[in-house]
Amino acid sequence: MNVLVIGGSGYLGQLVLPFLSERHRLRVLDLRPPSNPALEYIPGSVANTDALAEAVIGMDAVLFMAMGSNVPLDGDLWGRIESHADAFDVSVKGLYLTLYSAYQAGVKHAVYTSSMSIYKGNCLGRPGADEDTPPDADHPYALTKRLGEDVCRAVSRHRGMSVNALRLYMPVPEDRWREEAVKNQFTPWTTAEDTARAMLAALEYRDGFQAFTISGDYEQRVLNQEKAKRLLDWEPRQRLPEKRGQ
Repeated sequence: MNVLVIGGSGYLGQLVLPFLSERHRLRVLDLRPPSNPALEYIPGSVANTDALAEAVIGMDAVLFMAMGSNVPLDGDLWGRIESHADAFDVSVKGLYLTLYSAYQAGVKHAVYTSSMSIYKGNCLGRPGADEDTPPDADHPYALTKRLGEDVCRAVSRHRGMSVNALRLYMPVPEDRWREEAVKNQFTPWTTAEDTARAMLAALEYRDGFQAFTISGDYEQRVLNQEKAKRLLDWEPRQRLPEKRGQ
């Protein structure tokens, strides 16, 4: 499958592209090139409609993982207005322009990397909560992510595209996952490989708009992932050493 990865040169792309490239032909649209020089690369921004129009040609699906260059990982930096502007420009406006460009080029499927941060407390410890539980977080990053899901839902309904939103929970390298899991004997964080496996499954599954909880909580202690298991045939494989084979 030919897959356009929007924002593939960032943190998430560095984690998952090595796995995705084993299965699909990837083209990356980003302001800077991906770490793997063998990947096809188109320099550009999601605000540049000409770059988007070029990038979607010949693609079978779009994987949107862009995050604004001014969007901080440090919460203290959200005091800057530039951070807010960038988050909305990329995760709402840029997402819409990407999906519309894909639609115009005849691309019928997309995957959007949403986040469990759309819920207060990342929805941890809410018995009975699932993908139909209304998002309630008001942090600017969370707000743009849930508005992004609204964009996906609207484009799917109005343009007939299938779009899967993956509500990711803290994708990390395997060594970081293991360190956190061993320290606490539990973590909802998700390894790079498990995150990539969810993306691969979401690239195949096509049924209107769907949202999925994706977490390394393999025992589902705090996050319900039955929908991903049922529809995507996905569940996290990474286990604590003493839990393997159980």
